[in-house]
Amino acid sequence: MVNIETVDTGNKNQVNRFIRFHYDLYQGCSQWVPPILNDVRLMLNPQKHPYFEHAAAEYYLAVKDGKDAGRLVVHENLAFNACHGTREADFYLFDTIDDQEVVNGLFERAFEWAKKRGLDRMVGPKGFSPFDGYGIQVEGTNLRQMMTMMNYNYDYYPKLLENLGFTKEVDFVSCYLARDNFNLPERVKQIAQKVQERGTFRVVNFENKRALIAMAKQIGEAYNNTFVNNWEYYPLTEREIKYVVDTLINVADPRLIKIIMHGDKVVGFLLGFPDVSRALQRAKGHLNPISLADLLIDMKRTDWVSLNGAGMLPEYHGRGGNALLYSEMQKTIETYNFKHAELTQVAETAVQMRHDLENVGGKAYKNHRVFQRKI
Repeated sequence: MVNIETVDTGNKNQVNRFIRFHYDLYQGCSQWVPPILNDVRLMLNPQKHPYFEHAAAEYYLAVKDGKDAGRLVVHENLAFNACHGTREADFYLFDTIDDQEVVNGLFERAFEWAKKRGLDRMVGPKGFSPFDGYGIQVEGTNLRQMMTMMNYNYDYYPKLLENLGFTKEVDFVSCYLARDNFNLPERVKQIAQKVQERGTFRVVNFENKRALIAMAKQIGEAYNNTFVNNWEYYPLTEREIKYVVDTLINVADPRLIKIIMHGDKVVGFLLGFPDVSRALQRAKGHLNPISLADLLIDMKRTDWVSLNGAGMLPEYHGRGGNALLYSEMQKTIETYNFKHAELTQVAETAVQMRHDLENVGGKAYKNHRVFQRKI
């Protein structure tokens, strides 16, 4: 018998159970990277998370035989629905034991909530911010996840959703790039050099966080506008942009953040993050002086980099900016002596970027699938 509890986000015990279930389920899994506990708590705090300026949510815990057996949040992004003319409910923070009855119980309750709001489709996993990661991992579950910038799940998750009638909505593919196999065509190098010599575009590099913070607002606005044609786009609020930029600054090595300018306007960016997955695994979700020191040491030692954010404003495509972007990508990998790079979660709808990545030697090696179902 499965009992579904609605989590009261003001009830500390229920919130702790909701969060703790995920950590208990994946304890001992070497591929899983524990999220920071405070970050997860913020997702269960509608009064503080900026997403809830235009969203509503309900959280569930499944209990079977007296034990917590699954969890789920269902939410409506009113800004997304208004932007796309849809009536979509989303789900996120989905974790479960390998039990169809548990999954059915969680989603039946989520469907009820969505129907009461006049929604006609369920899509997910989709989080509360662009850095939350998308989808259920359907390929590469034998590989360690890239920090907390993507979801990780056991390989039984997709089947449980498919049994419930969910089908593919869109895939987010992560590509692996080995430094020794990065093959930037000579023509691309020449274009990148010419656009800089002509002054069409220039690259801004950062030596410290102070310089990065000074351009934070411009970077956030460019980030928001770059993905206007992407599947997941909706216009972020000022508080959401600040949240994204603050998150970026907190985890960034400023030297790996590169901005492409056209005159005084930010028109493109390359966001690089040293992979500190091992330090995050050792931290087990806790940030304290010892774990923070460990993270800083790992930032300097790691030979992996995540390139999780690369793009040009749509109106500047085809003018040489993309060539400059890939040239800077190669410089980032070589200058800081990274042996491995991951292009984290590129939507399959970003056809040109997927094509470009293959041309420079990128290989798809992880796949996260966003599922959908009519309700």
